Amino acid sequence: MSRPPASHPDYTRLPEPGPGMFAAPLQRPAQVGEDWLEPAQRAYSSEDDSIWNDLFARQMQVLPGRAATLFMDGLDRLDLGRGGVPDFGRLSEDLGKLTGWSVVPVPMLIPDHVFFWHLANRRFPAGNFIRTRETFDYIQEPDVFHDVFGHVPLLADPVYADYMQEYGRAGWKAMRYNRLKALGALYWYTVEFGLILEGADVRAYGAGILSGPTEAVFSVEGKSPNRIMLNVDRVMRTDYVISDLQPTYFVIESFKELFHDTVDRDFDRLYRSLGPGFTYANTAVIDVDDVLQRGTQEYLLRGGRGSDAQPV
Repeated sequence: MSRPPASHPDYTRLPEPGPGMFAAPLQRPAQVGEDWLEPAQRAYSSEDDSIWNDLFARQMQVLPGRAATLFMDGLDRLDLGRGGVPDFGRLSEDLGKLTGWSVVPVPMLIPDHVFFWHLANRRFPAGNFIRTRETFDYIQEPDVFHDVFGHVPLLADPVYADYMQEYGRAGWKAMRYNRLKALGALYWYTVEFGLILEGADVRAYGAGILSGPTEAVFSVEGKSPNRIMLNVDRVMRTDYVISDLQPTYFVIESFKELFHDTVDRDFDRLYRSLGPGFTYANTAVIDVDDVLQRGTQEYLLRGGRGSDAQPV
């Protein structure tokens, strides 16, 4: 059987990254196949469940009034506060009725092309492990709390759920042009660290913000970071910081706007115009920006996390 042309890929088939594609090398564990799925969700201990409960309680002290309304609604609709690490089977059943999504267990960060494939088929890969007490405040690799608490509630919203599927499908084109870094920046500044306007207020919807107490406050109230209205082309040219609070956040007016600004964009033309690296630093404010707040960058200038600077 011949494959469909590149402009109309078969999203049901795992894409094959080209030999010249730049991607992080990841060693696939022996217990998983090419889809990187674990055979089953692990059995969590009472201590694991206690860690989930404590993390959940801590976030619920800071998120009301700072998290997007649709995120808070999703927490309630999926009953993620029922106690202990959620069961993926039950969660998938509930999500399936709402938006057709499921949650599937993976052992660690997975390769980009596998991640895109799962998203394109409305499966969200969630880490099959939880942080320890020693890494309670910060864990570099996303665990089940970050993935399920931070990401899954918004998948109960139909528009956001469709955006995530379209993001997965966009991966095929990014791989063809070898522009995974640019597409990754879009994910970073929306799905992980995005803000949304609700009336006169700015609230968080990005999972990287919502799964940690410090950034939940810093992102919407801090004087240090820039807050700039989202421009897809500009964001995909912008560097980002992985291991600290963000110097810049991008703000959307609605999930419908986010969906249309990405799905209707001619990414072929955009990728042809992009260089292999980023154009803008993560602190930059440029002349085309619609700026809600030009931050002082005090936190960054004082040295950030490595210097114990206050996240003001």
